[in-house]
Amino acid sequence: MNNMLTAKDIQQLLQVDRSTVYRMAEDGRLPAVKVGKQWRFPADQLQQWLGSRVDVAKQQPLKEVNDSKAAVVPPSATDLAKMLPLDCVQLIQDSHAELLGVMLVITDLDGNPITEPSNPCGLFSAISAQPHAVQRCISSWHDLGQLLNIEPEFRKSHLGLYCARGLIRVGKELPGMVVAGCIAPQQWPPTEQELNKMAAELNVEPDLLAARLDQVYTLSEKERAQVLASVQKVANIVAHIVQERLVLLDRLDGIANLARL
Repeated sequence: MNNMLTAKDIQQLLQVDRSTVYRMAEDGRLPAVKVGKQWRFPADQLQQWLGSRVDVAKQQPLKEVNDSKAAVVPPSATDLAKMLPLDCVQLIQDSHAELLGVMLVITDLDGNPITEPSNPCGLFSAISAQPHAVQRCISSWHDLGQLLNIEPEFRKSHLGLYCARGLIRVGKELPGMVVAGCIAPQQWPPTEQELNKMAAELNVEPDLLAARLDQVYTLSEKERAQVLASVQKVANIVAHIVQERLVLLDRLDGIANLARL
């Protein structure tokens, strides 16, 4: 019985009331056995249940989790790449990029990309094969990450195209952002002088850029407003995924510690 947890243990781990624990045991929604009149919960089965039945757990009153505890972010949350299920997040990002008609990419606050850019425009794709140009993109995203304003707003990138970012907030941490880009300003295409300057900064031939100046995203005022509203919503989805994983990992760690007692 050393590896059996009590109802009180489960109550503390799942942050729900005692009656909820009993209901879940009675209904078979928790791995449990009855010893006399008392419920006991096999630690190894419960750990497996939490890992494989996250969707079931979310349907229970886990919304009663103490917010102050859920908001505590361990240092690992700052490493956004390790905290994200990248395949899943990439699909979410791809879908929103296509719906909004812009390019989307998730980066850390230093501008380093975590996901592959979704729906890149032709101009971005043309320069992405050039190492110096890629580094210039990262530098431009870094500048976005250093902005003091909280709400998304459009800023011109090194390509002369508009970019905006939504901050990924996890507790009190800002581990990254969602960047929307490749949006043409009203004054587009650039003049020959502007084009030559851009090519020099990127260390590419002007003809490489000139051939793709029409391969950018031209949006109406309404569509631009939708991008600003949506980029933060996508960032909020990413933040929610990270927070859920942190809470789950904390519970699994708690169960593992109890099982070792």
